[in-house]
Amino acid sequence: MTTGRKYGKPDANHGDIVTTFRACGASVCDLKAVGGGVPDLLIGYHGRNYLVEVKDGEKAPSASKLNALQLVWHNGWTGQVDVVRDVDGAVALMNRWVQYAGSHRQKEATR
Repeated sequence: MTTGRKYGKPDANHGDIVTTFRACGASVCDLKAVGGGVPDLLIGYHGRNYLVEVKDGEKAPSASKLNALQLVWHNGWTGQVDVVRDVDGAVALMNRWVQYAGSHRQKEATR
C-alpha cells in the first residue's frame, strides 16, 4: 500500500473534530500530512487505536465523499477505519467504540 506525498488541505471541520476527540479524553495524532489516502487521524481511546477520516458534513454528499486515493487505501486496509462528518458524529463514534469494547470485555470474561 503506497503512502505517497499527495494530500490536500484539511476539511473545514477538521480542527473542531480533533478538539472534540481530545475534550472527550482521546489522544489524537494528526496524519493528514501522510497523504496517499491514509486517514486523517489516529485516535487512542480506552486502550485502543482507531483510524478516522474527516469529511466536511456541511458540503454536499458528492463533494464530501472519499477521493480516489482514499478509496484505494480504505478498500485495501484490512483493519478498522471510520469516517466522521461532524462533531456529533465524532461523539457518536466514540460512544460506539466504548460499547464495542465493553461487549468484547464481557465475552472475554465469560470464557
